[in-house]
Amino acid sequence: MSVPVQVVEDVVIKFAGDSGDGMQLTGSQFTNNTALIGNDLSTFPDFPAEIRAPQGTVPGVSGYQLHFSSQRIFTPGDNCDVLVAMNAAALKVNLKTLKKGGIIIVNTDGFDNKNLRLANYPDGINPIEDGSLEGYEVHKIDVTRLTREALKDMQLGTKEKDRAKNMFVLGFLYWLYSRDLTSTFSFLHDKFSKQPDILDSNIKVLQAGYNYGDTVEAFSVRYKVEKAKLPSGNYRSITGNTALSYGLIAASEMSQLPIFLGTYPITPASDILHELARYKNFGIRTFQAEDEIAGISAAIGAAYGGSLGITTTSGPGMALKTEAMGLAMMLEVPLLIINIQRGGPSTGLPTKTEQSDLLQAYYGRNGESPIPIISTSTPSDCFYAAYEAVRIAVQHMTPVILLSDGYIANGAEPWRYPQTADLEPIKVSFKKKLEEGELQFQPYLRDEKLVRPWAVPGEPGLEHRIGGLEKEDITGNISYEAENHQHMVKTRQAKVDKIADYIPLQDLDSGPAEGDVLVLGWGSTYGAVKSAVAELQGKGVKVAHAHLRYMRPFPRNLGEILKSYKRVLIPEINNGQLIKIIRDKYMVDAVGYNKIKGVPITRAELADAITNLL
Repeated sequence: MSVPVQVVEDVVIKFAGDSGDGMQLTGSQFTNNTALIGNDLSTFPDFPAEIRAPQGTVPGVSGYQLHFSSQRIFTPGDNCDVLVAMNAAALKVNLKTLKKGGIIIVNTDGFDNKNLRLANYPDGINPIEDGSLEGYEVHKIDVTRLTREALKDMQLGTKEKDRAKNMFVLGFLYWLYSRDLTSTFSFLHDKFSKQPDILDSNIKVLQAGYNYGDTVEAFSVRYKVEKAKLPSGNYRSITGNTALSYGLIAASEMSQLPIFLGTYPITPASDILHELARYKNFGIRTFQAEDEIAGISAAIGAAYGGSLGITTTSGPGMALKTEAMGLAMMLEVPLLIINIQRGGPSTGLPTKTEQSDLLQAYYGRNGESPIPIISTSTPSDCFYAAYEAVRIAVQHMTPVILLSDGYIANGAEPWRYPQTADLEPIKVSFKKKLEEGELQFQPYLRDEKLVRPWAVPGEPGLEHRIGGLEKEDITGNISYEAENHQHMVKTRQAKVDKIADYIPLQDLDSGPAEGDVLVLGWGSTYGAVKSAVAELQGKGVKVAHAHLRYMRPFPRNLGEILKSYKRVLIPEINNGQLIKIIRDKYMVDAVGYNKIKGVPITRAELADAITNLL
């Protein structure tokens, strides 16, 4: 007897288990499958901070949240409809995120006495047996036993067999949500083509999970989410770090500048190094240096030599790079510094998200050291933010800081492939020779943008001095003269301020041009702000949303926009950083909403904050 299929608009699933249970792989495969059938989606991978926390413990829980819908969505969801808990610790950590009446799928093998003890449940307490989950739809599946049973004829050890249990869960969920297995079959063939036993075991267990749904009578209904109505085009699921890497490659091609990435691995920025290293066919050179200082210093050298110099890091690495950033600012060479923010200070929360480095990007260098700052807002937006950051760096001869964060970097959403014709050209001009009438090269002679010429080493007659000591105006010679120093400090600041004449005016993402409340966001708060504001607008509230990409300098009209509303609310995943800058620059009595828990702001809590402000 076939199980009836119920069409639903959207679903939020949380996969959770031990860090060795393969929940990230399970979630990413379900995400890729979701993208292929055309749902809109948003994800939030949640990694443990420990490299290998003790198995079965609360610190070792790894999670992956996926929100998919037949409508446009902008967040991974406030609460889950379905929680997959592979062990007791996973249930303990994530039960609070499940909607009342939601579905819980548990691996009963993960709730034995040992796992209950490791998860710090009191003796004699088993949450899947004591009635404490009343009000939820609980489905108990012995995933471990069923996985081993599916592989009983294979010559694999128990440990190897158990590694495939995440495929059982994935196959079952494909059945529950009326999915096809083909995309994951293809993935497994690509991944394990040289390991036939591992390939066969994963395929058998994936199919077994699907068949289990077909044969068991625990579920009276299956679900289906229809294809979303998205703008036409070719789409793929993409994470923020991957999109950012593609944006750098596109900028390299459009500017005809070869990429040189000088970097040092650090969570959550390392994926950019891994991704760019795969594209040597585009002339990309990646250099994994011995430390953060060597990484940025090599990138500065590459920029001086005429390449697109890039360095990537997170907050602790930014601290180490600061002197070299000041050097790049003094040299006035194009350099892109990418900071994928994480919880701080110090080593802080390496795998948790935070918008904690804005003030560091503004002020975290000695002396007067202004550097433009660009911010990403969603995973797919990373492509365009990276492209724009490169344009500003090479056309204004300045280092640029690009801010993303762990939520954006690891999250995924559908991305519509851009066409080359849609990308604004990045025009680059090198100083090749002395012009007629020029007796000597003047390396700090500026154009109407206050930009100095880019002269690469080796051009006859264009030899010039570089270094971190103060430059004499125009000649670039070392100067300790007081008036010259003040003039150069003011000039470097004016050059950065003048970039505002070459970027778009700030627009509203939604809402009236004047009203009761403006919610001013930046970075990864975008989805929560957009969703909360849309909800309140539907109730007749005069609330608007503006989201910043250009953090320094701000768009020229931002002050006018801020003063068009009675109140300004600035939500941030920090203790209040943008709000300090806005109050200082525009004298606006903005109100902050701050969350510093290593996880994103939710739609519901932000909607409450706006309502309370009103």
